[in-house]
Amino acid sequence: MKIRISRLAARTLIAALLATMVSACIENNIPYPRIQANFLTFAVEGSEGDAVIDSATRNIRIKFPETANLADVTVTSYTVTPGASLVGEQLSKLNLETPQRVVLRLYQDYDWTISATQDIERHFTFEGQIGTATIDVPGKRVVAYVSDKFDITQIHVTSIKLGAEGSTMDPDLNDAKADFSAPVTVNVTTHGVTSRWTIYLQPSEASVTTSAADAWSRVAFVYGDAEAGHDNGVEYRLKGADEWSRVPAEWITHNGGSFVARIIHLTPETTYEVRAYSDEEYGQAIEITTDPERQVVGSDFDNWWLDGKVWNPWAQGETQYWDTGNKGATTLGGSNTVPTDDTATGYGKAAKLQTQFVGIGALGKLAAGNIFYGYYVRTDGTNGVLSVGRDFNLRPTKVRGYYKYQTAPISHSNSTYEYLKGRPDTCIVWCALIDQDTPFEIRTNPKNLQLFNENGPYVVAYGKIEQGNNVNSYTPFEFELKYTSTSRVPKFLLITASASKYGDYFTGGDGAILWLDNIELEYDY
Repeated sequence: MKIRISRLAARTLIAALLATMVSACIENNIPYPRIQANFLTFAVEGSEGDAVIDSATRNIRIKFPETANLADVTVTSYTVTPGASLVGEQLSKLNLETPQRVVLRLYQDYDWTISATQDIERHFTFEGQIGTATIDVPGKRVVAYVSDKFDITQIHVTSIKLGAEGSTMDPDLNDAKADFSAPVTVNVTTHGVTSRWTIYLQPSEASVTTSAADAWSRVAFVYGDAEAGHDNGVEYRLKGADEWSRVPAEWITHNGGSFVARIIHLTPETTYEVRAYSDEEYGQAIEITTDPERQVVGSDFDNWWLDGKVWNPWAQGETQYWDTGNKGATTLGGSNTVPTDDTATGYGKAAKLQTQFVGIGALGKLAAGNIFYGYYVRTDGTNGVLSVGRDFNLRPTKVRGYYKYQTAPISHSNSTYEYLKGRPDTCIVWCALIDQDTPFEIRTNPKNLQLFNENGPYVVAYGKIEQGNNVNSYTPFEFELKYTSTSRVPKFLLITASASKYGDYFTGGDGAILWLDNIELEYDY
């Protein structure tokens, strides 16, 4: 039997066969989307504060009190980028005595590290001690110096604590005499785990040493070690001067035989000599030179220009130092950080930061009025990516300026801050100094959220002021910067102000307004 096929059907069949043959020869080289899989939230039992999630380095850092057992940490909840999944078993228990690696998958794999920090108070004191003992936690060693006037075979230990609260020690050296002519070992048991510590005592002929000195612009910190219970302190003078000045007792903090003097009211870019003393003995003199001073550029907010709908806080054609979230806000509405003639001094301009709901209904969102030292990088959908911070290697002590504030009931929030609705909004001005190699990138998109954390490892200093009540006329403000170390030198200065404290979470009151003028840095105490 013959089968007849129409010409049209034949052409269709041939075309289909050719398409199949060609498609079999085409390589599928269309790339998958490249969206990083991030942890958005992470919570565990017994932590101190929220976990610090750094999506740039893919690290989660969690702080615990010293009573916590890091070997048995319970994970209570976590969320990840929509579409991402955890490779392997769901997280429920972690041993954070060492950092743990986990993998998130979204088209490809992304390694994350979860680590813990735990501040455990450890100390070792004894009669005749010079300075403070050095406690090497990873090496399980204690090294201390004793005056050569004391019999090292009969050292009276006044206190010792090498483990977390609740630990036991064998032998227990508290308020006991021991022979330290050779290293002494003790067993410390914490949460059922025993570690072996070794204590070394070394005789010292020097009764006092000048250990270190850190010079800022108008302040210096001088560290000394001597035998506790004596008249210990610090002296300073201009280089080449004949007379030494003693640092007042109220400027000195003692910790056993160690002490630190905070010398204030110094002159910038000036060389001094400093030394520790104990009774009539003196440590070696150390030469220091104070830093210069520098102010924040453009912080009078006098210069602005309008680019379409976007108000910019610098003069057109001039170098930019400050920026706002206006580029993001204007995707759905107008600028909500604008210049104003209502100033603290009666002349020039000031910054007016207003929180507004922009857009219409479900197509809109809350935009908090803000201004920051840095620049707006790009708009991610209706979210902002900000580079916050400018080059800065000095160490100011305080931030001051002028502000007034009109609060409003919190009208919009995300799910985390839903409970705040109806409460008065709160404005914030904060400053930080950081020592990471780049400015801090803030991202408000929930898919790759990254916000600044004042307790992050990159923080050298931080301070802030918050206000949740109406301030009807310009009022001076001042807050102190709290440093994590006197020796760390920052690389970037960050200053940010917002009419809504939780604006990064799209939480705030429609109509809250912050006026800001004349921000300055102070370098003395």
